[in-house]
Amino acid sequence: MNKEQFWMLIEKAREHVPDTRDGSDITGCASALLARRSAQEITAAQQTLWDLMADSYQNPLWAAAYVVNGGCSDDGFDYFRGWLIAQGRTTFERVLADPDTLAELPGVLTAAAEGIDLDCEDMLSIAWSAHQKATGQELPADAFTIRYPDPAWNFNFDDREEMARRLPALTALYSY
Repeated sequence: MNKEQFWMLIEKAREHVPDTRDGSDITGCASALLARRSAQEITAAQQTLWDLMADSYQNPLWAAAYVVNGGCSDDGFDYFRGWLIAQGRTTFERVLADPDTLAELPGVLTAAAEGIDLDCEDMLSIAWSAHQKATGQELPADAFTIRYPDPAWNFNFDDREEMARRLPALTALYSY
């Protein structure tokens, strides 16, 4: 499964859930749809997912997640990126290009007003769940590799002035 096919899977899952702001329903549907495919395609989806996770491993995005969620550990950043993937390709690519555009998304505006963290740990296991359902077996441990690029932003995310300079819309939205 290549990236195009993966994004089509996510979009199809999004079409089947009534509220797309929360990634859990999307991931459940995506996993069920994926389980209908061959074990080879499911395994390839796992690699594609981790390629997207690597593509999004960027400090500007991590800084945005830090603002949005009131702090962000390395696991928290994984779960935030899982939520971002669940939002679909258009949103994913837009936010990677400019993380401050998160402040314009309706789901982020609602989360900010209600004090809700944006995360979706379940996204990280859609292929595992699909493979288990389809084959009755665990996804092979060597089914994927993870590559993380070097982060570009190297500053303390608690530096409010620097964060406001780099992410003005988000820091204003979250009264950071």
